[in-house]
Amino acid sequence: MKKSRRKFTSEFKSKVALEALKERYSLSELAERFELHPNQISQWKQEFLEKSKDVFDKKSPKPKEEHVDLDKLYAKIGKLEVEWDYLKKNLKKLDLLG
Repeated sequence: MKKSRRKFTSEFKSKVALEALKERYSLSELAERFELHPNQISQWKQEFLEKSKDVFDKKSPKPKEEHVDLDKLYAKIGKLEVEWDYLKKNLKKLDLLG
């Protein structure tokens, strides 16, 4: 029977990485405590350290995804305004709108 992969939240990963950085417990102890392989903890710890320098980088650009979503929203607003004007105009013609 095939074992399904576990998915971990970023909060859990950062918690484990921080515990590993504190070095209060060995990787083996942490692995047993969190039911993980020690290599996984080492990998998360390394990734945490690599990405931590970006926290203080003031020049880091915002993710491009936010701009795409914003453009889609503005397009949707424009479309809805056109539809609203069309409906308002036709309702006035039918004397249904005061």
